[in-house]
Amino acid sequence: MTTTGKRAQSGEKGTAGGLGAYREVIGLTGPLLPLVSFPARLPTATIQFGSVLLVARTSGSLAAAGLTGGALAVGQVVCGPLVGRLADRHGQRAVVLVFSLANALAIAGLVAGALAGSSTPLLALLGACAGATVPQIGPMARARLVALARRAGARDATVGAALSFESTLDEISFVLGPALVGLAAVTAHPAYALGGAAVLVVTCGTGFALHRTAVATRPGPEGRAPAKRRSGAASTAPAPTRVPRPVHSLRAALALQGAMFGACQAGITALTERLGQPDQAGLVYAAMGVMSAIAGLSMAAVPAHIRLTTRWRAATGAACALSLPLLWTDALPALYVTVTVLGVAYAPHLITVFGLTERVVPPARLAEAMALATSALVGGQALAVAVTGRLAESYGPAAAFGAASLAAALACLIALTARPESYTGRTVEESDGL
Repeated sequence: MTTTGKRAQSGEKGTAGGLGAYREVIGLTGPLLPLVSFPARLPTATIQFGSVLLVARTSGSLAAAGLTGGALAVGQVVCGPLVGRLADRHGQRAVVLVFSLANALAIAGLVAGALAGSSTPLLALLGACAGATVPQIGPMARARLVALARRAGARDATVGAALSFESTLDEISFVLGPALVGLAAVTAHPAYALGGAAVLVVTCGTGFALHRTAVATRPGPEGRAPAKRRSGAASTAPAPTRVPRPVHSLRAALALQGAMFGACQAGITALTERLGQPDQAGLVYAAMGVMSAIAGLSMAAVPAHIRLTTRWRAATGAACALSLPLLWTDALPALYVTVTVLGVAYAPHLITVFGLTERVVPPARLAEAMALATSALVGGQALAVAVTGRLAESYGPAAAFGAASLAAALACLIALTARPESYTGRTVEESDGL
């Protein structure tokens, strides 16, 4: 048994919270894995925005740009769970290698097509291919870290810290990616940003696939540990592979969170344009992302006795309450303050729902479940941007912000009506802080 496992079974607290928990997480993987996985997930954050800017620049048509970006999002939402399922069945190494190469080629094809002045249907097809081949590094990294932690017998606090760490890396990538695209567009051409994304996904994606920890998710005796998720005797029966119903509520909550963020994007864009400072929109997004990342890292310090379902309800309630001031925001300083404060609720909700997902789904389908959760988030955001963008044009920024508050309220309703035991497999009294 590993040192981590012995410490968990003996009940020692060690450094369960804060930085100590993150040290345990890095100890599971070594420092190289996050250094590889972070740049490997940057292309996912780059190509959505980058494809829109690229096609808009080369074709002069916002309609063609929107169609290409929409097709890319659809490709990612539809095929992301398939990539996760393949990883669950065949291991992450081969799947990530194949899709990293395919994604690099698809991005290169999109750049070449845009620069050549291809027709809008062809550009949309190329965008869909770029989205469909995304190697899902974020969901794969979550599944890998959880598998390593469970195999080592780590505490639930360490698993939670692993999910917080991965979600924070995602937050930073989704702030940094669009910023790099914008910088490339201003200083040179969006094609450079997409070209860089193709290089990153093939090099760092390959590094992520070949890292020694990939064996943790390999099917069979060398891969995931059996369904021993908490202290106590391990079951000798094979883990069930059917995904239980409670996971659908979690996916709905993530889709609503994506819708909330997409509606906020539309409202922020509309308001900054109305104020005559459209360039400030990206900085406002960045402020939200930075605060969200800080809140995500802070989740490791939350006391273990506070159950995940309690955290879920608190995060959705906070998101709903903190989004309401946006309805009356009409000045840039107030927008910065309101959106930054709203970022406090974003990552904690994301981390908590991923944590609940990890406890609900069978270990053998964890990568697929994480990819489905990410697809729900991306799909909700893409749909909300399309719908609330029109609302903002017709009725002003408050209409988009109102849609964001409505999405937050619906997510809160889902969290409040959920039965806690459905997300732990045990009764509330047996939940051990979950």
